[in-house]
Amino acid sequence: MDSRMQDPLVVGRVIGDVLEAFTPSIKMSVTFNNKQVCNGHEFLPSAVTNKPRVLIQGADMRSFFTLVMTDPDVPGPSDPYLREHLHWIVSDIPGTTDATFGKEVVGYEIPKPNIGIHRFVFVLFKQKCRQTISAPASRDQFSTKAFAAENDLGLPVSAVYFNAQRETAARRR
Repeated sequence: MDSRMQDPLVVGRVIGDVLEAFTPSIKMSVTFNNKQVCNGHEFLPSAVTNKPRVLIQGADMRSFFTLVMTDPDVPGPSDPYLREHLHWIVSDIPGTTDATFGKEVVGYEIPKPNIGIHRFVFVLFKQKCRQTISAPASRDQFSTKAFAAENDLGLPVSAVYFNAQRETAARRR
């Protein structure tokens, strides 16, 4: 069986909706209050109100990274015509450190999924060097692929996503 079929980023349509196919080469761990984000796991919006800790492993301090967080399911997964909504950009993160050492280009915005289950995707790019990344004009209709092309970031080196939905809806089940 082709391992790409088992890739949770393919199964979760993150590859396709947000990213081109890529081979992960850097280990990134994303945690909210010490709870690790694993592909496709669900978090309650109340658990992700503070920005996560994003740790970059398997790189050296001379390499720099850009982190992008988006929601490709806006306003709702069945008709995501505002795809993607930008939640966070941090650039110039030195390898082996976490995102707090980088430069916040766009501040963290709390996920507020309204309709259905949304995917929140963290994408890590390796920069060729330290660089200035400009904030996009709007958080709406952001494109991770276009952003990577504009900033010469190439393909991602790591990505992970979680699911979240409105808590009131989750409680009624």
